[in-house]
Parts: sequence; structure tokens; C-alpha cells
Amino acid sequence: MPTTSRSLIVAPQWIGDAVMTEPLLRRLHARGEQLTVGALPWVAPVYRAMPQVHEVIEFPFAHGGLQLKARRALAKRIAGQFDSAYILPNSLKSALLPLLAGIPKRIGYLGEARIGLLTHRLKNPAKGQRPPMVAFYSALSGETDLDADRPQLQMPADVVAQALTELGLQRGAYHVFAPGAEYGPAKRWPARHFSELAQKLALPVLLLGSGKEAALCEEIAVAANAGRPGACVNLAGKTSLIQALCAIAAARSVVSNDSGLMHVAAAFGVPQVAIFGSSSPLHTPPLSAEASVLWLKNDPAYQPPLDCAPCFERECPLGHTRCLNDINPARVLQALQVG
Repeated sequence: MPTTSRSLIVAPQWIGDAVMTEPLLRRLHARGEQLTVGALPWVAPVYRAMPQVHEVIEFPFAHGGLQLKARRALAKRIAGQFDSAYILPNSLKSALLPLLAGIPKRIGYLGEARIGLLTHRLKNPAKGQRPPMVAFYSALSGETDLDADRPQLQMPADVVAQALTELGLQRGAYHVFAPGAEYGPAKRWPARHFSELAQKLALPVLLLGSGKEAALCEEIAVAANAGRPGACVNLAGKTSLIQALCAIAAARSVVSNDSGLMHVAAAFGVPQVAIFGSSSPLHTPPLSAEASVLWLKNDPAYQPPLDCAPCFERECPLGHTRCLNDINPARVLQALQVG
């Protein structure tokens, strides 16, 4: 199919959001658009697992501030290269680069006084009326039937093989736990539960996460290995994102909270159990036939009912975090259906 236009995708800054943009990119590629994704360095590897992406540009930006000097310099470098830009974040600063680069068609949602920055504007739904995130992003394509989309990631076989060799792993010979959740403790299944679950599994467990989650993962590993030596290996903060993606793609199964790595596992089609607490799987579920979701809010057998969920708070306002504490390891093991 001949290329009809060259498009710049301004990516969101979170891994889970990046995964959920894949169906949009697949739609754009299918109608002949050549896609270049501009992403922050900690998100860029996700787009390298999307075959429809022609090129990935790592943005030299940091959190906070407009950083106009850096944006102007990059805009000058890419000027004249693109016909369209899809601005996926809702921030003002994310829409500046396409404007400065003179990209004629700039598509995005209204937000943060962006009327003058966008040429094609979609009304931003109210927070309580926003559709699931995949449909929210896919709507920027202007197409319909958005509910049928499921994110898909594909890592080249040689890249996976190299990463497994670097990490000393064999495909399917381990489980992955992702115990972190950037948002806060009200989204994290207790460390003691992860440790107990690791002791019940026949295969070893890799603990994946960022450097910020290294201490949490070490707590899990120490407790698990005390009960069953070799039960856990803590790799939090010790892998590149590419290595972590490959480790997930080749895992026997994945257990996680509602996090970016949960969406990665779903997009690779890995058997997984996703544990929800303060957030809701009605909005950001793992979109995979291989995923099992545990959420006490929609369990009629759980008493007393969790009328407080989902609260979407960083910490439990009531101080008990029943929504996570009361999901026991045996229940997760049953949902995994593995030994």
C-alpha cells in the first residue's frame, strides 16, 4: 500500500498509556500513514515493539516546564518532514512541538488552552464519561468501531533471544511478578502476599520494576527465599526496559497490579493475573483473552461489600485497604492455573 502521508505521533509519558495507543497506530498504518513516534526515553522502547512504527525519536525533554529552547531546536530539525501530527497527551506543552515544526495538520483533544495549537480538535469527555483508554486514543483516527481494538506488541525473536541470554533466562522457565504501581500503595497488592505466592510456585519468579521499586521487590524476595530458597530473583532497577519487555514476552505467566507492565503482558498475550484495588478494570483492563482480573468490588461472595471502591486514591482513605489485603495468594494461584 503506498504511503499517503507522513505522521508524527506525540506519545504519552506512561508505559501503560503507550501500550494502549497501539490500536490507534495500527489503524493509521493500515490506511497508509508512515508513522514516526516521538516519545520520552523511558517510553520509547514500547514503540519499538510495534511493527507499524517506521521510526522512534527520543524526546530530549524532562518532567516539568515548557523547555522551549529544546522544543524549538527539535522543531527546527524535523520541520518539513511531516504532514500530520497526532498529539496524544492533553497537555499544552505536548502540542507545542508540532506547531513550532510547522506541521499543517495537528490532531488532538481539547485541553489546557490548546485551541490555537490544534487544527483538528476532539472534545475531551468529562472524567466520569471518558471511554476506556484504548477507545479514547483510537478516536483520534476519526474512525468508528473502536471497542474492537486490543493492543498488540511484537518483539523481534532475535531481540528476545539476546535479552534472555543477557539475563540468563530460558523461555517459559519462570514467572514474572510486577509488584509496583507508580500511582501509590492503594494499587499495590501486599508484599507479603507476593512472597507467599512465590513460595507456592514450582518455577522461579522474576521481580520486575523500576529502581524506585527495588526496595519493595527486595522485601518480597527476602521473605520468599527464606521459605523456599531460589524462589525469587529481584531484577527491579537492574534491567533496561527492552530487557524487561522481552522477559515478560517469554514468561510462563505474569502477576501484577494495575500498572504499565500489566498492559505490556496483555499486549504480548502472556497468561496473567491482574489484581485491582483502588482503581477499576472497567476503565483500564488488561485487554487479553489470557488475562484473569481479580477485583473484590465485583465479587458478590465478598462481604461486607466494598462500597468504597473504586476510590482512585493513592492511599486508602479508610486505612484498611481491604480491596487488596483480602485477596489471598491461594486465590491468585487458582486464577493462574499453574504449578
